[in-house]
Amino acid sequence: MADINLINVNKVYPPDVKAVEDVNLHVKDGEFMILLGPSGCGKSTTLRMIAGLETITSGDLYLADKRINDVDPRDRNLAIVFQNYALYPHMTVRANLSFGLRLRRQPKATIDKRVREVAEMLGIQDLLARKPAALSGGQRQRVALGRALVRDPVAFLLDEPLSNLDAKLRASMRTELIKLHQKLGRTIIHVTHDQVEAMTMGQRICIMKDGRIVQVGPPLEVYRNPANTFVAGFLASPPMNLLAARLEADGSGLAAVHGGLRLPIPLDYLPAYGGYKDKAVILGIRPEDMYDEPVMGGVGVEAVIVAVEALGPETILVATIPDGAEVSARLGRAFSARAGAPQRLYVDPRQVHLFDPETTLAVPRPQA
Repeated sequence: MADINLINVNKVYPPDVKAVEDVNLHVKDGEFMILLGPSGCGKSTTLRMIAGLETITSGDLYLADKRINDVDPRDRNLAIVFQNYALYPHMTVRANLSFGLRLRRQPKATIDKRVREVAEMLGIQDLLARKPAALSGGQRQRVALGRALVRDPVAFLLDEPLSNLDAKLRASMRTELIKLHQKLGRTIIHVTHDQVEAMTMGQRICIMKDGRIVQVGPPLEVYRNPANTFVAGFLASPPMNLLAARLEADGSGLAAVHGGLRLPIPLDYLPAYGGYKDKAVILGIRPEDMYDEPVMGGVGVEAVIVAVEALGPETILVATIPDGAEVSARLGRAFSARAGAPQRLYVDPRQVHLFDPETTLAVPRPQA
């Protein structure tokens, strides 16, 4: 078993810098967990505390049922892969892969067998005689992963391992890591600031901000039901449109009003949103819930185009609506228009989110 359990974990640097604050997280045995957040949010510090490379100021860290706060890093049987690969430049690939096993004085036959198996698994068997300087970025990343794999650890800790790769190679390595996890079935904790990595790789995402955990859950659950405006604005690109609005009476119901946009609240949402009648709210609309053609139940709003980003499979439209607020819409690949042109957009009211402007927390709505 390789459950990893953090209980009220804190990390404070002198004089009183709180890098990680009251983190509670249970990573299940065999799970692929993503730690996601902006730079400086504490995700790498959390990973380094799990690895034993940073001391824990207070709180408890368990591996299975053993408290490992004071266990030496080399005795935790955890493998860490760094962003900069951390390969020994004077050693060949074979020597880099076998280094950990040689330190543990494993038999030569065992070392050779394990290096050969891992090299074949990662497709680097033809690179064993080379040194890191003669390798591409993707090859170095595979060697760094291989060095972790040969140890056969109970869990892998990956600290932004793909951030130095180009876009094409990053996409390829995402797939390789997913396949590797499926094959090994080992626990993986992967730190990243990349939302695409988080959405495509993780079985669960742990989103952090200012040293604290904001939300934990399966990628699509977090995407569909963000806990607050930070998660809504951070996850996905382009992020959710967040507009200052007000809930007003609309016949026998309610409507969210922002400038020239008036969205009637679906009747089955009234029990959840009714307490905000005549109050300020933050209105959240995903770019994919804005359309350039009428949709069933959709509400139209006049806009002026600011920019059109043709990405091939889709087109991102940036436009201003009557009060001057800027919104993004994810449209079909055939959409074409020029900057400055008027454009009528349509919003599906059933897909909107409401947030409390004081707490920034989401107002829970009935599940569709």
